[in-house]
Amino acid sequence: MSKAPKYFMYFPGNYRWSAAFVNMLGTAQFGGVDIGELHRIGRLLEGKRGDDDEAWFDACVQVADTVRGHAEKFRAARHPVSAASFYLRACHYYQMGERFRTPKDAHALEAYRTAVECFHQFVAFSGSKIEIVDVPFEGKKLPGYFVPARPHPTLPRARGREGRGQAPCMVFFDGLDISKEIQFLRGVPDLVRRGISVLVMDGPGTGEAIRFRGMLLRHDYEKAGSACIDYLEKRADVDAKRIGIVAISLGGYYAPRCAALEPRFAACIAWGAIWDYYGTWKKRIDLGFKASMSVPGHHIMWILGVDTLDAALKKLEPFRLDGVVQNMRCPFLVVHGEDDEQIPLKDAQALYNACGSADKTLRVFTAEEGGAQHCQRDYLSLGTATMWNWLEDKFFSLSPDERGTG
Repeated sequence: MSKAPKYFMYFPGNYRWSAAFVNMLGTAQFGGVDIGELHRIGRLLEGKRGDDDEAWFDACVQVADTVRGHAEKFRAARHPVSAASFYLRACHYYQMGERFRTPKDAHALEAYRTAVECFHQFVAFSGSKIEIVDVPFEGKKLPGYFVPARPHPTLPRARGREGRGQAPCMVFFDGLDISKEIQFLRGVPDLVRRGISVLVMDGPGTGEAIRFRGMLLRHDYEKAGSACIDYLEKRADVDAKRIGIVAISLGGYYAPRCAALEPRFAACIAWGAIWDYYGTWKKRIDLGFKASMSVPGHHIMWILGVDTLDAALKKLEPFRLDGVVQNMRCPFLVVHGEDDEQIPLKDAQALYNACGSADKTLRVFTAEEGGAQHCQRDYLSLGTATMWNWLEDKFFSLSPDERGTG
């Protein structure tokens, strides 16, 4: 059995539920939760078994329904500011509940569809300029949101980059089990305030892409990354020379692979390292799923479109970065937690060592400072501030010839 994380366990002995609670709490600064609503979910789960994912789903959906009901009353009363914030939180609760419900039956898909609708209502009533977009991809379309940069408070004027109204942009892919809506709550509002636009995407195997568009997880994520750059290069408000990529959790495989094999990327952040994802799952399966995991074990079969764990392992064989990241040339940042129980720190060190970029940084968060857990969920604001500060330095300090592409 894995040892307890070095933070408060909301559900003692239950890594997955406790981790999900901490993940939700961390989004409060970005409007993802209200502590009273989250406490209500916790009370509904009091005394429930840690493997009772139906109880988890029911509790989250019950609270999400209540919060959405408030949003709709506020909308009817013509109070859009209140409606927007309640719609955003309802979306979050629906999706955090649905993550643990596999296979994805009609109830799960209904909750997910309602969550996406809530996010769209948030977009409509928040007064933001967020665009709901589709990125052409192999005859289909990947769903995403384009969140435009806001004017940076100091850098453009101080460093002479007012130019033609084009801003740098980050492609933001998700991981194994989250979504573009959940990603939005992990620092996107702070990133756009730094003068950097964000294209927040559901890639193959995640979010709407798998649930409603039949796009399974695949190893060659650079194809999706290139499709995003193709789309962004056509936008008049994006500086095509300053397009980077960031991805979270399993995205620690997606982002480095994309940046290594698509030379148009000008910067890369692995938010949580991945080195050998086949090896990660082989260990989990051999341990009977007793290792610390963010999802039920059979989730991997669903996103890969297979019926057995042996078939899943076969599909995961190419999910390795050795021999790939040696090709990267753009600036690269790896962030990892010292006490990450899902992916060991040695994988982050291996990824950093192998990366071919001359400008690379490994940032390890310790228990003493916070952010030592998986993807800095125990101190999200420190994690995002560290990453976005690094991006500011890369995108606003480098000359066009120094940006490291190709």
